Amino acid sequence: MANINLDINNRKYSVDVDPQMPLLWAIRDFVGLKGTKFGCGISQCGACTVHLDGNPIRSCSFPVSAAAGKKITTIEGISENIDHPVQKAWIELQVPQCGYCQSGQIMSAVALLKRTPRPTDAQIDTAMQINICRCGTYPRIRKAIHRAAELMQGPAPKSN
Repeated sequence: MANINLDINNRKYSVDVDPQMPLLWAIRDFVGLKGTKFGCGISQCGACTVHLDGNPIRSCSFPVSAAAGKKITTIEGISENIDHPVQKAWIELQVPQCGYCQSGQIMSAVALLKRTPRPTDAQIDTAMQINICRCGTYPRIRKAIHRAAELMQGPAPKSN
């Protein structure tokens, strides 16, 4: 066991855990933030996606000790009032079906839009292929990412 200091959603936490424990379990079981989901446990589905220093990672297989001293953002840290443009677009376009994967989908979409403010369909497909949606809401996810980009920057310029 080790005392590990974490910065999650701009709040400081100290957890006494096995340093190899997956970050996911520290977030859910020791900090009490339940929005990040357990899906597969082998970094394949993306339900556990969080941001580490702004980059999306799979928290189900990332050792908590490797997160010490870094800035962690969970779905709860995206916005206080569910008013981030990605969240607004998700709601407006009714993206979720069962909803289980959606926190990971949103975290990946937020990271994509930070890197690429106006992504193409191909860029969206590439960025989002790391997240599995068993309900198959991929077309709605793509539409919502385009909508979020509009909300963040206004409509795309028209081509002549």
